[in-house]
Amino acid sequence: MKMSFVHSDFRVPLFSGRSSYGGSIRSDPESGPPSVSIGGRARPPPRLRVVKYAEKPPICTADELHYVPVSNSDWEVALWRYIPPPNAPRRNRPLLLLSGVGTNAIGYDLSPESSFARYMSGQGFDTWVLEVRGAGLSAEKMDSEENVSVSCELGLSSSREKGSIIYQDMLQYQQGSAEIRTNFFQKFTSFDGEGPYSRIIGLLRDFSKRILNLMQRQSSIPSPLVEFQERIASSLEDFDRQLDVIVKYDWDFDHYLEEDVPAAMDYIRTHCKSKDHKLLAIGHSMGGILLYAMLSRYGSEGKDTGLASVATLGSSLDYTTSRSSLKLLLPLVDPAKALNVPIIPLGALLAAAHPFASRPPYILSWLNAQITAQDTMHPDLFEKLIMKNFGTVPAKLLRQLTTAFREGGLCDRSGTFFYKDHLHKTNVPVLAIAGDQDLICPPEAVYETAKLIPEHLLTFKVFGEPDGPHYAHYDLVGGLMAADQVYHCLINFLNRHDKV
Repeated sequence: MKMSFVHSDFRVPLFSGRSSYGGSIRSDPESGPPSVSIGGRARPPPRLRVVKYAEKPPICTADELHYVPVSNSDWEVALWRYIPPPNAPRRNRPLLLLSGVGTNAIGYDLSPESSFARYMSGQGFDTWVLEVRGAGLSAEKMDSEENVSVSCELGLSSSREKGSIIYQDMLQYQQGSAEIRTNFFQKFTSFDGEGPYSRIIGLLRDFSKRILNLMQRQSSIPSPLVEFQERIASSLEDFDRQLDVIVKYDWDFDHYLEEDVPAAMDYIRTHCKSKDHKLLAIGHSMGGILLYAMLSRYGSEGKDTGLASVATLGSSLDYTTSRSSLKLLLPLVDPAKALNVPIIPLGALLAAAHPFASRPPYILSWLNAQITAQDTMHPDLFEKLIMKNFGTVPAKLLRQLTTAFREGGLCDRSGTFFYKDHLHKTNVPVLAIAGDQDLICPPEAVYETAKLIPEHLLTFKVFGEPDGPHYAHYDLVGGLMAADQVYHCLINFLNRHDKV
């Protein structure tokens, strides 16, 4: 096993060029790989479809936006594709990026100057970012292609027929703020439900009344508070729209593992036609947990994962021996289950809390440290990350993820398969990366899982220096020094395992 703490100052130029490719995609069904199965269920090769460049909503900054139907579900997952420029090195295998819980593709592409995905494509890797069901631009399956075009123009997500909006331009929110507040107020003050969600709706209704009354009492206030009000209204309106599809947020971690990720991998293999049909994969936070779980599941069944290498950023299957800050949230899980709360509006809550964390008197400033270390992200990019990268999370998903904090670590929904128990059976090289100030997944948590990988296949690194720079949970992806240090390490690892 190669294990090291990295205290270096690499200098690698960030290529931020953008491909102008905008053509349509055609498939060659005769050259695709065989279908892949996990958990005993085989899936046919996915139907290929692409939303053309001109049809992409403004929020999608990738070169192409693809949709992949997921078998046994009503969902199509979204794939953001970044095409290597003509002058980039030629690579043999495509690269798949997986995001954390409740997040979308924006975290990998905050801006042209801070883009993990664009950097990787600039290094020659055909890069694909997956948005699993319910995240970002993933959507319920459509009955007609016409609706696809309309929904993309409107920037819709989740339910393209009903229009659950995850991404929205802040300018649009600010221009319609009065209408937003009125609609939100009327929605909840008139709700009289008696179903399983009545209690959570009631709580949100009471909360909305207090917020709205506070807003309406202000007639002449400083501009910072006006902006704060608009952000509160925006985040609440976002959640308000999602209530139309709330009953469909009924999935867990195993749905991602057994359905969404394999469907996306099949699609990429079929589309890219690499010589050996293998992919390179990088996962941040839950994205890395998914990759670990896949290695374990396939290893236990003696099957080929279809992955040439795996890199994880701030990920673990077992947090029991660490001081992860997520342990503070565990007491909320049982009450949520008792109340039958189906979802946690993570994006709305973070957006509402952001002004309290970023402005005097900084009463919630401790929240910032969960995401980024001090002075490691530009404030505007950090705000964009908070306002646009997070969405709504099914409570069922969180309940399964909390098993990572119990004896034995993360297990499947049946409670009988513990993913860490079979990780030693993998034959895939793994790079496990930790951040020195990662409060969510501390270095000891990362190592708790990494040590289970066969020694000759593992490289374990902790980034951060005593006097800085430091790396919190998201800094491994988008911190100011990530391109100079973390990306350089990843490129070296990918290069070693891109040979066919």
